[in-house]
Amino acid sequence: MIAQSRPFGQRYAFVVVGVIFLCLLIAAGLRSAPAVMMLPLENSFGWGRDVVSVAAAIGIFLYGLTGPFAAALMERIGLRRTLLASLMVMSGSTALSLLMTKPWHLFITWGVFSGIGSGAVATVLGATIVNRWFKTNRGLVMGLMSASSATGLLVFLPLLASLAQSGGWKPVAIAVAVATACLLPLVWLLVPERPASIGMVRFGAEADDVPPTSPASQGNFLAHTLNTLRRAAGTRVFWYLFATFFVCGFTTNGLVGTHLIAFCGDMGIGEVQAAGLLSMMGIFDLIGTTLSGWLTDRFDPRKLLGVYYGIRGLSLIYLPYSGFSATSLIIFAVLYGLDWIATVPPTLRLANEAFGDRSGPIVFGWIVAGHQVGAATAAAFGGTMRELQGNYELAFLIAGMTAIAAACISLLINTSRPAFDPEPQAA
Repeated sequence: MIAQSRPFGQRYAFVVVGVIFLCLLIAAGLRSAPAVMMLPLENSFGWGRDVVSVAAAIGIFLYGLTGPFAAALMERIGLRRTLLASLMVMSGSTALSLLMTKPWHLFITWGVFSGIGSGAVATVLGATIVNRWFKTNRGLVMGLMSASSATGLLVFLPLLASLAQSGGWKPVAIAVAVATACLLPLVWLLVPERPASIGMVRFGAEADDVPPTSPASQGNFLAHTLNTLRRAAGTRVFWYLFATFFVCGFTTNGLVGTHLIAFCGDMGIGEVQAAGLLSMMGIFDLIGTTLSGWLTDRFDPRKLLGVYYGIRGLSLIYLPYSGFSATSLIIFAVLYGLDWIATVPPTLRLANEAFGDRSGPIVFGWIVAGHQVGAATAAAFGGTMRELQGNYELAFLIAGMTAIAAACISLLINTSRPAFDPEPQAA
């Protein structure tokens, strides 16, 4: 724990948010890199898009599966230790991929190790920071940190696409490895374990505020994580949230994040131009997700989710028939971009309402795992459909219909009563 005092008083919480925002941004860049590496890897090694899609799917799946265990590990051994170890794994695995020559090397480096490493630098990290450092304004702060994924697209994809177009896949791997390594000193110097470590209370809290203590801080964190899943899985609200977030992953980084650049390539649009389209979506998602956080603090999150998934579904159904003209792609980028990650703040609020501040982050971690299972499914599904049919049209239509189904499920969620009784708080 860090004992030194820090400037800005309670507002030091926003310094922590800034560093975590950068970590989430770089992790988003790492997870999006396979999209721009797909064609260069195909040219360098002759690997089909289905091979690269499987590696991306492995990484996305482990990224999600790691989340709930990472949330518990942050309570057990400390947030800083968990985060620093994860950043080292991310940087090391990406650098190690420079030596790969066979598909299984790709699966291990960009699939297994990068997935596990980035799984702790994900949405569950943002949820943990929000619960530890903020008593008020949680929706807005979670919206800002969720928007880091969009900003990652905005900052990294055009740069990575340019590197891939001019130098192949290796400069992409080098850039991601170096960027990740640069985060280590920032986290070490600027991120205290919790407000009490520097003699503070949570932002918006009174001086006598005592944050809830997670049961995961003592005992076997693996057993606690699995037990939390068992208890949550006995509730209807968990499965509604899990199902909608499965669809969220299926329709965002799984399909669009992995295959949109390749889809545009099939339609005669270059990698840099297609990455620019994703960047435009990133700009609008930065706006939309931040606004979603503000709205989540004020309105029924179930209705917000219904609107978000409905718009997303319609935009995905529209894309294959858009003609891929400049105007139609801008329309898609605006409609789709505004709610790319806008679903995160209302989903976190619903999880906290249903399962409480103490169990909420770990339950949310399992819900995020559903998101990544959906994303992994879509990454592999999109590549397989492209190989079988020669195009992505049906894959995007199916994704659009699942989003509309998620909009309907969102309205069925009921958090008016606690989903399960809280565990006894550690003495």
